[in-house]
Amino acid sequence: MKILASLAALLGLGTSQVTPAAEVQNKIEHAVIIHFQYGSPDLTRLFALEDKIKDVVAKAHVGEYDGNEVAVDGSDGFLYLYGTDADKLLKAIEPVLAETSFMKGAKVKKRYGPAGTGAKEVTLHIETR
Repeated sequence: MKILASLAALLGLGTSQVTPAAEVQNKIEHAVIIHFQYGSPDLTRLFALEDKIKDVVAKAHVGEYDGNEVAVDGSDGFLYLYGTDADKLLKAIEPVLAETSFMKGAKVKKRYGPAGTGAKEVTLHIETR
């Protein structure tokens, strides 16, 4: 058995180097969900905002941008972000949201735990410059 354990360690297969998927998922349990009014079927401005958000989130190492849902007519939509700390995640992207005209009055829900668990949620509104 020691030979197998040594071989596994040599090949980098030791259990200390492998993170179970459930453990990774538990680390990304907070969410920031933004509901906004858009008002156009042309999604060019939304895609530009998404690029900025992805860049900020990656540079700040606060989580991940998961994507959007937009009504077929472009009337409104949602942005989804996940990380280990909803407050840090929102703080990182707030300046980008504040400079985006269609984010004025958007509702931001911060969820402090996994969905469906009764985790604390706080809803805020975005003020733009």
